[in-house]
Amino acid sequence: MSDADPIVLINVYRCDPEKQALLMEHLAVMVAAQRGAEGFISATLHRGLNGKVAAVYAVWRTREDWKAMARTAGVAKAMEPIMAIATFEPHLYEPGEVID
Repeated sequence: MSDADPIVLINVYRCDPEKQALLMEHLAVMVAAQRGAEGFISATLHRGLNGKVAAVYAVWRTREDWKAMARTAGVAKAMEPIMAIATFEPHLYEPGEVID
């Protein structure tokens, strides 16, 4: 991985099935808060078919950009309702091989 390669965040959220729709709404608000952050490239929200999980796949220019975003007041505020209804497990990855 070179310094020019972006990093990928895959964050899996777990919730009770009756809260998944609300979780998806809160995740959309959170990503909207992240969009203006330095280094944000893109994000995709995923709804688990089992009703118990959701995931965010986000691409950031650098690990430092992602860390700086995570410390902003706007993102912290957007995370509050998410933390009230879900647990989450974020992991950073280097981009891998794309297979079409």
